[in-house]
Amino acid sequence: MSEPRKILVTSALPYANGSIHLGHMVEYIQTDMWVRFQKHRGNQCTYVCADDAHGSAIMLRAEKEGITPEQLIANVQVEHSTDFADFLVEFDNFHSTHSQENRELSSQIYLKLRDAGHISQRSVTQYFDPDKQMFLADRFIKGTCPKCAAEDQYGDNCEKCGATYAPTELKNPKSAISGATPVLRDSQHFFFKLPDFQDMLKAWTRSGTLQDAVANKLAEWLDSGLQEWDISRDAPYFGFEIPGEPGKYFYVWLDAPIGYMASFKNLCARRPELDFDAYWSKDSTAELYHFIGKDIINFHALFWPAMLEGAGYRKPTAVNVHGYLTVNGQKMSKSRGTFVKARTYLDHLSPEYLRYYYASKLGRGVDDMDLNLDDFVQKVNSDLVGKVVNIASRCAGFIHKGNAGVLVAENAAPELTDAFLAAAPSIAEAYEARDFARAMREIMALADRANAFIADKAPWALAKQEGKQDEVQAVCALGVNLFRQLVIFLKPVLPKLAADAEAFLNVAPLTWDDHKTLLANHTLNPFQALMSRIDPVKVQAMVDASREDLEASQAPAAPAGNGELSKDPLSPEIEFDAFAAVDLRVALIVKAEHVEGADKLLRLTLDIGDQQRNVFSGIKSAYPNPAELEGRLTMMIANLKPRKMRFGMSEGMVMAAGPGGEEIYLLSPDSGAKPGQRIK
Repeated sequence: MSEPRKILVTSALPYANGSIHLGHMVEYIQTDMWVRFQKHRGNQCTYVCADDAHGSAIMLRAEKEGITPEQLIANVQVEHSTDFADFLVEFDNFHSTHSQENRELSSQIYLKLRDAGHISQRSVTQYFDPDKQMFLADRFIKGTCPKCAAEDQYGDNCEKCGATYAPTELKNPKSAISGATPVLRDSQHFFFKLPDFQDMLKAWTRSGTLQDAVANKLAEWLDSGLQEWDISRDAPYFGFEIPGEPGKYFYVWLDAPIGYMASFKNLCARRPELDFDAYWSKDSTAELYHFIGKDIINFHALFWPAMLEGAGYRKPTAVNVHGYLTVNGQKMSKSRGTFVKARTYLDHLSPEYLRYYYASKLGRGVDDMDLNLDDFVQKVNSDLVGKVVNIASRCAGFIHKGNAGVLVAENAAPELTDAFLAAAPSIAEAYEARDFARAMREIMALADRANAFIADKAPWALAKQEGKQDEVQAVCALGVNLFRQLVIFLKPVLPKLAADAEAFLNVAPLTWDDHKTLLANHTLNPFQALMSRIDPVKVQAMVDASREDLEASQAPAAPAGNGELSKDPLSPEIEFDAFAAVDLRVALIVKAEHVEGADKLLRLTLDIGDQQRNVFSGIKSAYPNPAELEGRLTMMIANLKPRKMRFGMSEGMVMAAGPGGEEIYLLSPDSGAKPGQRIK
């Protein structure tokens, strides 16, 4: 028998500045199922995570709430930990990046990189708030749009007209924090020399550690040449001070991934069987897996392995990347009530419903996953209640009534038990490959066969016939054994159902290898309902509650002076000739991609019939997965004067509407429109 594998697993660190929602839960449920499968198989698998607890946003929120950042992150950690636990996500350790272990490791890694020549420094010019005495990120600067004169716009794009610009182009710039007029000021910043690791990263990203789609995306950055990475921020900042550099702090993304190491080190101090160096040293034979979303692959598959390499640590065995969550085929929406917090879901529905539905949808790729609420109800009710639990509920009563709850040893259908046994390696292979959807399909195919067998034998009819009692017991004993097999296969996904089934079966906690045996001459405990159907009314109540949460959070502190809610004023009137001069065209989005170094921009390649245009648009917050825009028709202003930006030349403007943030909608022409057609 082979030695158990030593495996360390992490999920991306949730930011300690907000609540967990169902989009986040895709990752934590996926990781938890994989970890539970490894433990189910007898491997030594350790799952660690932590709250990402640093940055200006946390510092400013704490100040606004009148508490210390330490109090804020402690409060949020309790909320996060409770949500995860109630979703049956079982960490071996859930720590915080604001820990002594992380402070020490971050300093050690930085010093190793510095001493090896991988750190540089140079002056950077930024806006500075003279009242708060702090440098301002673009999102903390507001002013009047230089293009459309809309007020109260952010420092890098206008949510009203979609224009993008440098913060220095804003008219009447103000600090979003204090309201003061910012001034430009130089500061010395520290940079990680990522280009030093260009060749290593080219080889590592193609070594099988990443899905092909992820490796292909990273190749775009690698082929265009890597840039040095700014890893410092100026005081005041909530984080760790850079050793030997008073007033300079590590940028949050420098110490966040080191938080994986810190959480594990914290656990090692309490678990003597775990040795930190055995998992993180250069010559480690342990396995290391990160589960992340596709929005942070550059940090985990470029910056992080380069940092580890430069500091003399091992690199990940694999980085497993997943897509985003949509609900009912659309982005999660607060106004539609489909932006659902974890706690709001838990207030209405069982966590195992969602765990199973996610499992049924999650494959190996990075495609987005849709939570269709009608399909969610139908699938859970059909598969879990109608197929799996139904087997036990149909058989248990006959065994208790006809044989005092004892399973007979006779096997009524050896070919069926052989089929279940033969299916196990394929199901295990699907779990191992993170192809949960395939595993669920194969398990439900077995459930269908078990139900067909019971329906064919019809023990409820046999029980009414003279001399058929032995056959009834044999059929129902096999039904319970097949149910037990299904529970073993589903245990990584449905740990509570498994525990309740183990109580009914009167057995110790089931392991994967238990599928190789059958219960015989074994006494069951009385059967109790293991799972109830989803009531669609509860799903609607969850949606309504999410919408109500939004309305409560958006309620104004006080009405406007005239007793009505204030409204955005209309823009100044223009003459018809000015409007007629706008050349509005139908455009086909050929390509849509993130802009490295830009918080809010997407780069769009637009086909307008006789030519293609490159346009930068500030719609990233609404379309975090830009590939979903490709192939779509939209409308663009084609005769807007090209504008040189630091990311390249923008040759037009696409049309969009909405209040901003996640609620931005690209305008599209009616069906039948062709690229290049003028809109009149």
